[in-house]
Amino acid sequence: MTPPQSQEQRLKRQRVQDRLFRGSTQFFAFLVLALLAGIIISLFIGAMPAIKHFGLGFITGTDWNPVTEQFGGWNSITGTLLSSFIALLIGVPVSFGIAIFLTELSPVWLRRPLGMAIELLAGVPSIIYGMWGLFVFAPWFADNIQPTLAEATVNIPLIGALFQGPPMGIGMFTAGLILSIMVIPFIASVMRDVFEIVPAMLKESAYGLGCTTWEVVWNVVLPYTKNGVIGGVMLGLGRALGETMAVTFVIGNAHSGISSLFDPATSIAATLANEFTEATGELHTASLIELGMLLFVITFVVLSLSKLLLLRLEKSEGSNT
Repeated sequence: MTPPQSQEQRLKRQRVQDRLFRGSTQFFAFLVLALLAGIIISLFIGAMPAIKHFGLGFITGTDWNPVTEQFGGWNSITGTLLSSFIALLIGVPVSFGIAIFLTELSPVWLRRPLGMAIELLAGVPSIIYGMWGLFVFAPWFADNIQPTLAEATVNIPLIGALFQGPPMGIGMFTAGLILSIMVIPFIASVMRDVFEIVPAMLKESAYGLGCTTWEVVWNVVLPYTKNGVIGGVMLGLGRALGETMAVTFVIGNAHSGISSLFDPATSIAATLANEFTEATGELHTASLIELGMLLFVITFVVLSLSKLLLLRLEKSEGSNT
């Protein structure tokens, strides 16, 4: 039997350890918030000369001329958003198909090696994707896909104008395709993991009622895992918004408006990668820092909207029940 004194000492030691553990976890949590605040403040201070000089006109301005010190971030902002949208438009359906095949249709012996192969794609450095896109994919795309795509859509209203122009290989559409290849492993891995947590009894009950595989996926699996699916899509979107080197290789790096998806363009990350080391004047450097701050704001707004969407979905679930 433990003496009362030793038991009291043990309880006192446990209370001290508990306070230390609680204090250390709080410290790390607030440290992350402090680092985030420090990044925001440092970006704001660095961008202050451009903010004072251009004001809100920097966001809507389309001129980017270091010689005359006229800077506007609209083309970079639209390039970032458009390339990310193309990446999700292609990557999400493909990732969904991969996840459904791995969890519902694939033979058991094929699931693990195929899943590992897809996850390995996430570990490929982005510069490798960029070099492959520039030296291999872009020439093949210009010779085989762009002319065919332009001819097939020439008579389609609105859509036809998006796929017209000289087949150079590099451009906005190529950047979106490369980004889609890069985000597919992230989205597919998250979707596969959340699909696997669906209780087998729910799916077996649906199959027992005569549902097809698609009906089970659409009416059982997706409603059960929609929060995780949205989280995976947001993870891919975050990767697409901030991707630098791969986009820099294939987007064309042209500070001009685009009338076709085949036109060369630029993005915020590509502009920073190309010009930050060569920025000489204070205004040029401050403009680049403001672009970085805008990318931070865009990412924050996108993640906030996704969180609000998830909260709304949870609230609707509670009202339905």
